[in-house]
Amino acid sequence: MQKVYISLCLMVSIFVFIACDPKGQPDTSAEGKLRVITTIGMVTDIVKNVGGERVEVTGLMGPGVDPHLYKASAGDVQRLTSAQLIFYNGLHLEAKMGDILAKMSGDTKTVAVTDVVDRSLLLRPPEFEGQYDPHLWFDVPLWMEAVGRVRDTLSEVDSDNTLMYYTNAERYLARLAELHEYVKAQAERVPSEQRVLVTAHDAFNYFGKAYGFEVRGLQGISTATEAGIADVQELATFIAERRIPAIFVESSVSTRSLEAVKAAVKSKGFDVEIGGELFSDAMGNEGTPEGTYIGMVRHNIDTIVTALIGRTSASSMVEN
Repeated sequence: MQKVYISLCLMVSIFVFIACDPKGQPDTSAEGKLRVITTIGMVTDIVKNVGGERVEVTGLMGPGVDPHLYKASAGDVQRLTSAQLIFYNGLHLEAKMGDILAKMSGDTKTVAVTDVVDRSLLLRPPEFEGQYDPHLWFDVPLWMEAVGRVRDTLSEVDSDNTLMYYTNAERYLARLAELHEYVKAQAERVPSEQRVLVTAHDAFNYFGKAYGFEVRGLQGISTATEAGIADVQELATFIAERRIPAIFVESSVSTRSLEAVKAAVKSKGFDVEIGGELFSDAMGNEGTPEGTYIGMVRHNIDTIVTALIGRTSASSMVEN
């Protein structure tokens, strides 16, 4: 009788161990969803589209937040600790969170969505201390690789729902393919010699390479590097000499530096307009078109094209 009791206790213990084994199917939230933490909004958008109703996503960096300068709060650390999955951009975009994400990887599955992208396709500006440019979401086909990374990770962690993740990913990828064609068509409306994009910081180089724009940023790849008087004057000279009709502020970067550029250009005898606000390192407010990746990219290309064509057409009419 005692042996039977011991055997039963052993069986119960094994059952409890298996049920609680973190290497098996993951524990979920009270609603039966995977608890996922993301950093930037563009990654959050992927997880929402691929994970669907199976995920409960919390994005740490909302509208107007600069990931280059972002520091995790005590509340963020608590959220990260309670997550089952953490997705981030990588490539040193979340620079000040790097140590925290590295520590989390030992206890929680932590995934950089850019890890799967062929390094030969990434830009490596010499002024960025030998690192890759992390802003690859502005090349839509490159960002589609990140979708695959999220899909595969969710399928690995929650294999019972693999079919759903793959179905959702295919649907989202089809929409991104349409977005890519839209951006190309819009870009081609601008005469090639007028495709010059001047912004607050150097976040649009992938966009420029993919869609045929020459790109200039006042600050470098990271906003942690401040622009000086010499940088302002150099960019102002470039704008005045090339007669660039419009420059663009960014939602996550102070407008002060570009206002200084505008004033410097005017002192050189040319008037450049602020062509509008672009979303670079952060998306728009939740619930708005710009609060999604697709809406953000469409807003950017529409704003750029409208500003450059508008001024170009006006100049042509004056000259004629």
